Amino acid sequence: MGMSINTNAGAMIALQNLSDTTRRLEMTQLRVTTGLKVSGPKDDAATFAIAQNMRGDIAGMGAVRTNLALGLSIVNVAIDAGKAIADLLTEMKAKAVQASQEGLDGDSYEALHEEFTSLRDQIESIVATAEFNGKNLIDSGSSDLKVLSTVDGSTITVNKQSLDTTTLGILTIALSDATVAATALAAINSAIVNVSNALASLGSGAKRVEIQGDFTGKLIDILKQGVGNLVDADLSQESANLQAFQIKQQLGVQALSIANQGPQAIMQLFNR
Repeated sequence: MGMSINTNAGAMIALQNLSDTTRRLEMTQLRVTTGLKVSGPKDDAATFAIAQNMRGDIAGMGAVRTNLALGLSIVNVAIDAGKAIADLLTEMKAKAVQASQEGLDGDSYEALHEEFTSLRDQIESIVATAEFNGKNLIDSGSSDLKVLSTVDGSTITVNKQSLDTTTLGILTIALSDATVAATALAAINSAIVNVSNALASLGSGAKRVEIQGDFTGKLIDILKQGVGNLVDADLSQESANLQAFQIKQQLGVQALSIANQGPQAIMQLFNR
């Protein structure tokens, strides 16, 4: 192509390369700034869509993990209350055994009965206050606990365990004499067995909820790693690219400057 002041092919090529370098430099700067190689659908539409779907799964599993933690707290409160009731029943048994001894006077029976009644009242107090987030698993009027365990709506059921004195059969027992105390002792022994069974059931339910919570947490971590593999930038590589593009940009500016000086050489053809 001949020399022309109207069309400077060298300048156009230099400008195209400089524009491409500047665009790639801006993209690298964005990756360094955000830490993401795919920060929007323009970067990679398919990868961005996959990552967004995975983020939705992470959000859903996060909500499930929160529900599992809440459910575990409810069951743990019931377990702690059940253990306290078991301890109180053990003390009540000791009083019943004492009252079974023949030959105690009336004052002794009255004192033992008062202590016995106080312990029984404490059981009722524990049952009434063993509540977390409005849910009580050991009250006779409660219902089973259904804990959301998966994003598709599956649940883990923890059966209620009524541990009030009426259900345990110790509401009306007394220690007025040795014969009555023997009957009370049999009722207390039965109540201890029932509370032990209830604690076993609650413990099993708590373990299921805990295991599912741990598993859900691991799934969330795996999904987060998956999203990171898809969209996170390799900052060591981007750092190297940033330096390279900055140098190329400087060289591109210099090349464009040289190309723009080309038409000035034409003036020398007309200088004599």
